[in-house]
Amino acid sequence: MEKKIGAGVGIMILRDGLVLLGKRNDDPEKADSELHGEGTWTMPGGKIEFGESFEEAAVREILEETGLAIDKENLQLISVSNDKTEDAQFVTLGFLCENVSGEPKVMEPEEIVEWKWFDLDKYPLNIFFPSEKIINNYFDNTIYKNE
Repeated sequence: MEKKIGAGVGIMILRDGLVLLGKRNDDPEKADSELHGEGTWTMPGGKIEFGESFEEAAVREILEETGLAIDKENLQLISVSNDKTEDAQFVTLGFLCENVSGEPKVMEPEEIVEWKWFDLDKYPLNIFFPSEKIINNYFDNTIYKNE
């Protein structure tokens, strides 16, 4: 099988200094991650579908995964990363969203088993590596690091 690079989005939703993270299913089949994110904590996000703008993908993924409706004008691009494993490679666009009301719901219980707010400087150690890159770029005030 020919390996191809994919493109995806991750959205750092911040509220009162807290970041929203979802716990991926421990089962790799259910966690649905080509980058092997099973059992980790992750930001809402996913693959960009053909024909979508980056912002449309972010709005769709947030709604599909959390039930939260956001306006694409509330998204700010803060991170670009080149995320690789042995099996997959994705360009991940990280967005910041600070204007969200309501509480997240588990909309895809097979994939994400719970949503939880964490202190931005005390997030879980087992965080999905593309999500951690978004947080690091946010703190470093840089969009891209050649890693």
